[in-house]
Amino acid sequence: MSGLELFAAALGVIAVWLTVKQNPWCWPIGLVMVLLYSWIFFEVKLYSDMLLQVIYAALQVYGWWQWTRAGTMHDGREVTRLDQRSILIGLGAGAVGSLLLGAAMAHWTDAAQPWLDAALTGFSLVAQLWMAQKRLQCWALWFVLDVIFVGLFIYKGLYLTAALYGLFTLLAIQGFREWRADPALRP
Repeated sequence: MSGLELFAAALGVIAVWLTVKQNPWCWPIGLVMVLLYSWIFFEVKLYSDMLLQVIYAALQVYGWWQWTRAGTMHDGREVTRLDQRSILIGLGAGAVGSLLLGAAMAHWTDAAQPWLDAALTGFSLVAQLWMAQKRLQCWALWFVLDVIFVGLFIYKGLYLTAALYGLFTLLAIQGFREWRADPALRP
């Protein structure tokens, strides 16, 4: 555990908690966190996760824009549910992305866990996009991914990051509960 990992983890807790509370400050704080984690993952040869953090940086900007400027009156995006077709399309895109990235990482790098890391990356991008769009189902996908991330980070000796993702798992449950109760979802 390094001071950098500790600082990044602290920012992660703050960013996800703010996301649960639908506070748009989650996005700039998350931006700093993902940039720090890109370096941490590079150091432990989790290259797909490193790439994911770089992509997350762009998605942090997109999420901030979505939450503060989207909508006809520029008063932010409301929580919505995805229909079954959209869920299947998103999960299908995550699977295809996972396979392509996994093959690339297994063939061209010395990645520590090329297939698992790629799968977590592919599906995390789907979850992050759904979160930026305030789709309720993002939390269920984050829950599954966070549980798997905990195991990966324990395996790689990133114990603080594993604990962080354990906390993210609990926050995903809380996020689902709070977003499901949002007045925008009531018929």
